[in-house]
Amino acid sequence: MKEDLKNPHPGLETVVQGLAQASEHASCLVKGPLDPCILVIMGASGDLTTRKLVPALFNLFMNKGLPKPFLVAGCGRTPLDDPAFREHIGAGRDFGDPRAWTEFAAAFHYVQVDYDSEASIRSLADRLAELDARHHTGGNRIFYLATPPSLYQTLADLLGRVGLGAQGRGGRPFTRIVIEKPFSHDLETAVQLNRILARGFEESQIFRIDHYVAKETVQNILVFRFANAIFEPIWDRRFIDYVSITAAETLGVEHRAGYYEQAGVLRDMFQNHMLQLLAMCAMEPPARFEPDRVRDEKVKAFRSLRPFPADRLDDHLVLGQYGSGKMNDRPVQAYREEPGVDPGSIVPTFAMMRVFIDNWRWQGVPFYLTSGKRLPGKLTQIAIRFKRVPHSMFRHVLTETVPANVLTLGIQPEETIRLTFQTKNPGAEVCLRTVRLEFDYLKDYDGPVLDAYEKALLDCMQGDQMLFWRQDGVEACWSFIMPVIEACEQCQDPGRRLRVYPAGTWGPPGAETLLPDTALWRT
Repeated sequence: MKEDLKNPHPGLETVVQGLAQASEHASCLVKGPLDPCILVIMGASGDLTTRKLVPALFNLFMNKGLPKPFLVAGCGRTPLDDPAFREHIGAGRDFGDPRAWTEFAAAFHYVQVDYDSEASIRSLADRLAELDARHHTGGNRIFYLATPPSLYQTLADLLGRVGLGAQGRGGRPFTRIVIEKPFSHDLETAVQLNRILARGFEESQIFRIDHYVAKETVQNILVFRFANAIFEPIWDRRFIDYVSITAAETLGVEHRAGYYEQAGVLRDMFQNHMLQLLAMCAMEPPARFEPDRVRDEKVKAFRSLRPFPADRLDDHLVLGQYGSGKMNDRPVQAYREEPGVDPGSIVPTFAMMRVFIDNWRWQGVPFYLTSGKRLPGKLTQIAIRFKRVPHSMFRHVLTETVPANVLTLGIQPEETIRLTFQTKNPGAEVCLRTVRLEFDYLKDYDGPVLDAYEKALLDCMQGDQMLFWRQDGVEACWSFIMPVIEACEQCQDPGRRLRVYPAGTWGPPGAETLLPDTALWRT
């Protein structure tokens, strides 16, 4: 019994040791030499490739974080040859070092592909075999589906059908497939997509990317929790009052109206990003710091979510849609006035949700999840509000109550950890002053910094699935969120629940009544 009191969380010591060992390589991008490979980008002429993937790959190249040899085979419907493709990916961009860019771009090749033609995919297989033989990439391939989600099932089926999902014994040479969220439209289509993926790929080959979790500061939550003995013992219902998780955006729907009209904020943000952030805060320590052990604990957290009370939805959920307003003193139009949006749309662009986790650690502790578009600031953070002191010895001399301690994990734009606590103001009278300890993630660090896509691409090349979704996690989150979505979409008057808020404000009226302290997400 005494031993249990010394270490109330079995496995914690093992996790800390694993994290400490990983930190020995903090100045290195990779654990060791990377195997050569070909990155096959399906949708290579699209926005995701030029805006995210190419800059991420170039930064890895400049920091010597790519394997040698390394090739990119860009695939798309647009008729291009290799020189035209290289010009396309570099158009309008200043990469700083023209000579380095020329060397980097030489690794890019282009294959015109018809996405729903088996014959076209077989031609791609022939071209990959040719590139592999010429550049000695060892038969290692990563297929990145940078296409609209509507093409995932078709491409996964064709790649598997022509044998491009096959890999060698023991994963040598390797074949991997990367898909972006959204992971389908609902639970039924998520199961269907996985069934098709499983025909040609094993689960160990499938990398479902969530760039929120790939952010360095999100990963730092695990290190903060499990490598610091002063925090883990108080990380539960006995000491924590509630947790607020916020992902605020200043942008509107932009060019994504076609997708967003079918998704809305609950599918776009809550089924994936918000629940992943919740899991990082709420999961139990795994026995070992290994991908499947960590993902096991995340799934346990998802499965412990209390089912939403559909008959009392308004007690736990606030939905909103941005109207016209001002951003940075510039007038912006309402969501319903955006190009491609139905003028009578009832799609929510804001949601605040109160959820509970029914397990021993978190019973009774509310988690507030908030995300919205056209809010005053771009902000992603997690605020843990601790319980107030149980008895104030200062109640006879203080005119105010003693504020609770708050721990804030800033993810973007400020990558910080802040802890507030109380001190006395100088002077004869006892007056409280709230001060804070603060850690800046990048202060006193001059090594390479990876953005989310750089980290995700590097993990794909290393075969590390730690930060990627596993299918059981996808299904658990869809199982939790779908009753909420259905209750909102299938009620007799779904527009009644939707509250319009002016663009440039912190959401609709009513949000402040759900969350006890709105300052925890309006900062």
